[in-house]
Amino acid sequence: MLKGFKTFLMRGELIVIAVGLVVALAFSTLIASFTTNVIEPLINALAGSTSKGPGLGWHLNGQFIALGAFIASIVYFLVFMAVVYFVLVVPYRRYMARQGTAVFAAPTPPPATQTCPHCLSADLPAGATKCLHCASELG
Repeated sequence: MLKGFKTFLMRGELIVIAVGLVVALAFSTLIASFTTNVIEPLINALAGSTSKGPGLGWHLNGQFIALGAFIASIVYFLVFMAVVYFVLVVPYRRYMARQGTAVFAAPTPPPATQTCPHCLSADLPAGATKCLHCASELG
């Protein structure tokens, strides 16, 4: 039963979805902080209401724009993403490499191609000596 549970947890799609969900949640916290600490006071300042706040920031028409709170949210986001990467992604990548599967790998570049000077077909392999389309010799 434990082996089946381990197999379920180590499926590539599940880990990718989990990491995506964690990133989305952390990013939503960053957006919420930006709107609460920067955008909302700006809107309130334009409307003329007053409010004061502590920390790094400035007052605008009676509203306190909490720049320090937003910077703290950015730091939180960066630390959180580093923890997710080093606690989830790196060990999972190592585990899958031992299993013989590449996960979260950089995409491989497309193979080099050349263009036929006669028919202008651009999809010929770089080492081709004859055109696949017009059968002319390539230089």
